[in-house]
Amino acid sequence: MTTTTDRPATGATVPATSPRVDVAALEDLLLGTYAQLRRESRAVVGDPAFQKIEGLSMAEHRERVLDQLRRLEADHDVLRSFPTHLGGSDDHGGSLARFEELVAGDPSLQIKAGVQWGLFASAILHLGTAHHHDTFLSDAMHLQVPGAFAMTEAGHGSDVASIGTTAEYDVATQEFVIHTPFRAAWKDYLGNAAVHGTAAVVFAQLVTADPGGPRVNHGVHAFYVPIRDPQTMEFLPGIGGEDDGVKGGLNGIDNGRLHFTHVRVPRTNLLNRYGDVAPDGTYSSPIKSPGRRFFTMLGTLVQGRVSLDGAAANASKIALAIAVTYANQRRQFAGGTGDEVVLLDYGQHQRRLLPLLADAYATSFAHEELLAAFDEVFSGRGDTPENREDLETLAAALKPTSSWNALRTLQECREACGGAGYMAENRLTGLHADLDVYATFEGDNTVLYQLVAKRLLGDYAKSLAAMQTDRGDLARFVVDRVTDAALHRTPLVRAVQTLGDRGDTRRSVGQLRDTQTQRDLLTDRVETMVAHVAQALAPARKMSPEKAAELFNAHQHELIEAARAHAERVQWEAFTGALERVEDPGTQQVLTWVRDLFGLTLVERNLAWYLVNGRLSAGRARAVTSYIERLLVRLRPHAQDLVDAFGYGPEHLRAPIASGQEQARQDEARAYYRAQRASGDAPIPEKNVAR
Repeated sequence: MTTTTDRPATGATVPATSPRVDVAALEDLLLGTYAQLRRESRAVVGDPAFQKIEGLSMAEHRERVLDQLRRLEADHDVLRSFPTHLGGSDDHGGSLARFEELVAGDPSLQIKAGVQWGLFASAILHLGTAHHHDTFLSDAMHLQVPGAFAMTEAGHGSDVASIGTTAEYDVATQEFVIHTPFRAAWKDYLGNAAVHGTAAVVFAQLVTADPGGPRVNHGVHAFYVPIRDPQTMEFLPGIGGEDDGVKGGLNGIDNGRLHFTHVRVPRTNLLNRYGDVAPDGTYSSPIKSPGRRFFTMLGTLVQGRVSLDGAAANASKIALAIAVTYANQRRQFAGGTGDEVVLLDYGQHQRRLLPLLADAYATSFAHEELLAAFDEVFSGRGDTPENREDLETLAAALKPTSSWNALRTLQECREACGGAGYMAENRLTGLHADLDVYATFEGDNTVLYQLVAKRLLGDYAKSLAAMQTDRGDLARFVVDRVTDAALHRTPLVRAVQTLGDRGDTRRSVGQLRDTQTQRDLLTDRVETMVAHVAQALAPARKMSPEKAAELFNAHQHELIEAARAHAERVQWEAFTGALERVEDPGTQQVLTWVRDLFGLTLVERNLAWYLVNGRLSAGRARAVTSYIERLLVRLRPHAQDLVDAFGYGPEHLRAPIASGQEQARQDEARAYYRAQRASGDAPIPEKNVAR
């Protein structure tokens, strides 16, 4: 086993008989494939010039972030995802890995960079063709043209297919007329729209009219539209807008609204990779299905969800590094030795922080798999329709899970640090405010889970259809399902299992510790939930659209919970896969405990489901909680190593309570009281005075 430096000043030391963590090797594992690029990006945000200054006015914050963006473009390799011939590196995964680390400097900087390069410039790259690359892309890449990504509308939000903005082709002038027909069709929440943007990629319903034929709506397409005079920064004719003003967070980004009144752009400003209009108004597309065309266009922009998944993981790590370090130094309430006790020695403090630490590890390992899938598709090595669909589903599963987890982690860490956690200088409240919107943008989390659930239902239907070719297989499948349902719902079976567990808690714990047992518990929940919802929705095929929608709505919550369970299973599998890459035995043992804590905490959160569906007996359910408590005790001495392995230095955390300041205060106080006791000058407590 490798050894690490004991930390007697930060709570519990690692017992001599306990496994040790190789912190440096674990850090390398967590940094993943793009470790060097991540370290380079962390070096950038370690520079105060790229860090958030609390208390700036909104206007000052916006200008500071724009200046930071210009510095990034000039000096710090932010164009990796773009083609080599345009000055990039064709490195899609590495580009996102660097980008995600900006959250440690200022989340506003990370998101504004995402607007400029991940949305505006990437839309030109992925939705446009050679003309657009030659005409518009270089200026977007090099910040000569700050741009907005004008998709979201006030009236439709996540329902992009129903947006109201139109782009109608005028064959006489060979121009598109961009128009906002009503107030709810205003584009809203757009980064760069309020102040800095001089152009936008505008999404609108493309309408054409064949000579002598009807007007036809070909669905949502993207258009390059100049919006401001770059010299005066005044809106161009026909374009108007408003500043969104102060937000709950991310106030370094100039979010705003845009609307268009019969604004004309050349026909060639249509980003026409997936749909084009000829000079005579004839529409053509390589994808015949309008629905598939729409989802293919949106799929090219999946990198936003991928990057938010990674940034949320990083924010969770920063919060935990602050809270665990503080909990290993802050003392409160006297213990048996006369000294006050460090917070992390309290069982409840371990309960509130260590499962979140396990979540952060699972999120990090799952994100590495998502990043690999993203790079595989966008590099072209594995760009198939099937792989794109898998990537979109994985991103839709993990982004909600990690962003909600980050918000839960930030709030719990804030509370775990008491009043100190509420001070802006310790960053937890600011990070929570900035990360709050992660649950909403790049796809509302609930809507994304719904997309995942639909994919799970589709896969379930395909598995049934495949069995139709073999009646024997289908019959066996149905019998197994019926038998399984009967078996797990029979009280007698639950009673037998309970008797089997009685008096042998060790056997129950041993089974729960088993990797395959955890996999079976998590997998069975997903598969059973999907099967139940699929069966409940089966009658919809024979219903009117209105009745079918009602039925779907009645089961929407179950769909979303199935998607959540699927995402958590994906994280657990990623964690389990990462364990196989750990060479040091001590690190592997500790990390296995962390994985077990993650998996069994998922089971504990859903014990009602496991009990109601007969998957666990009452005795075994109690064993879940019992083993979690045991894991917390085992992991407590390793907590500091586990957060140190995140690889964030003081320049990244920038929280006085995690700087050693608290340790110095505590040492001073302990030395004072020890000296007082030794000198005999300590006052006698009233309760010890003889009456």
